[in-house]
Amino acid sequence: MKVLGFLLLLAGWAIAFAAVVLLRTEIQRGVFAMAGIAVEALGMILVVRAHQPPKGQSE
Repeated sequence: MKVLGFLLLLAGWAIAFAAVVLLRTEIQRGVFAMAGIAVEALGMILVVRAHQPPKGQSE
């Protein structure tokens, strides 16, 4: 899950960068940038959850 989370973070950046480079109108860029941010958020959630100790385990 950790690797998948980090790959999603990279994919989010790639989507946002591709939108800026390839798309011409502001609306299209905005939609794809929001999609990239959503993918990054999903990746961040996976990374954070993968680094949390399991429930019921105390230090």
